[in-house]
Amino acid sequence: MANYIDGSMIAIPKKNLARYKRLATAASKVWMDHGALQYMECVGDDLDHEGMFYPFPKAAKCKPDETVLFSYIVYKSRKHRDQVNKKVMSDPRMDKMYREQMKTPIFDHKRMAFGGFQSIVAKTQ
Repeated sequence: MANYIDGSMIAIPKKNLARYKRLATAASKVWMDHGALQYMECVGDDLDHEGMFYPFPKAAKCKPDETVLFSYIVYKSRKHRDQVNKKVMSDPRMDKMYREQMKTPIFDHKRMAFGGFQSIVAKTQ
C-alpha cells in the first residue's frame, strides 16, 4: 500500500536542539492523536559528503553553528493527510505551540523546505 508523506528540512542552531526536541515531542503527540501513522524528527549525524553528493547542510544553507533536521510524517494517503492536518491545525495545542515558538523563533522559517510526497517504493522489516 502506498503511503503519503509530508517531509521537511530545516537548518537549526545547535544551541536550540533541546528546545526544538521539546516542541517536536509535543507536536508529535498532536499529529498521532489525530491519526498520523508515523512522526519522525531526525537530526543530522553524517552530513559531510561534499564532492560526492550535494550535502544537506549546503542545501539548507547552514551557518557554522547550525545543523540539519530532516522530518517526516506518514499518512495512509493524501486525502488522509489532508484530514489529519485539518484537525491538527484546529487543535488548540498547536496554536499554543505556534505562539510560544514565534516569541523567540527556534529556526529561520524562510529556510525551511517542505513538501508532500506520494511513496513509490515502501519496504518494512
